[in-house]
Amino acid sequence: MPIRRSALKSGPAKTETRQATSRGATREQVDAAIRTGLLTGRFIPGKAVTIRGLAAELGVSPMPVREVLQRLAAENALEVKPNGRVQVPDMTPARFDEVLKARLLLEPELAELALPHLTAGAAGDLQSIDDDIDRCLVSGDAEAYMRLNHAFHFSIYRATGSKVLLPLIDSLWLQFAPFMRTVYGRVGTASLVDRHKEAIRAIKLRDKQALRVAIAADISQGMGILGKEILAGT
Repeated sequence: MPIRRSALKSGPAKTETRQATSRGATREQVDAAIRTGLLTGRFIPGKAVTIRGLAAELGVSPMPVREVLQRLAAENALEVKPNGRVQVPDMTPARFDEVLKARLLLEPELAELALPHLTAGAAGDLQSIDDDIDRCLVSGDAEAYMRLNHAFHFSIYRATGSKVLLPLIDSLWLQFAPFMRTVYGRVGTASLVDRHKEAIRAIKLRDKQALRVAIAADISQGMGILGKEILAGT
């Protein structure tokens, strides 16, 4: 009998634990889905969506969607309006310049910090990603290009295990990616130039300065030149 009473007492607690775990898992899934949508340009700057609409699209209740959107708004990736509508902020020349400058300050630094942790196997994985990127550039698949370009850079950055710089860079990518998707939609992908091969070579040679230069050039020639051209013409 004592065991049965104990089981009865612990039953509701176990149920609450399972429910909390389920809510946490749902929130993580929503967070991953929306972040992926931002990074691949599925959200267009200035075009609003609703919390309920996103919840219906993802097949979840509005609550985890609202929580994730509020978190992303705190990272300046989204704006949540008083009426519940959500949108990616419009890109302005001043905001673009600030995001570009922040990337150029942080990403070469984190790449250098990652170098001691990048093995020959890691260089091989990066080469495989870059080969897929080259195919996307030829085929014109801008969404796949953005997904793979993010994978390339963050395969390097995550090797640091950074708890400070990595979240900052992640936030920057969420802020500029939707705008760059509109840029690629205008200019296409055939004209895009990256410096990934130089970065891979630097990793193989253990050349931290060359890696810094390659990452900085990739940012300034990829995002910088194209983005400024589009903004100048608007």
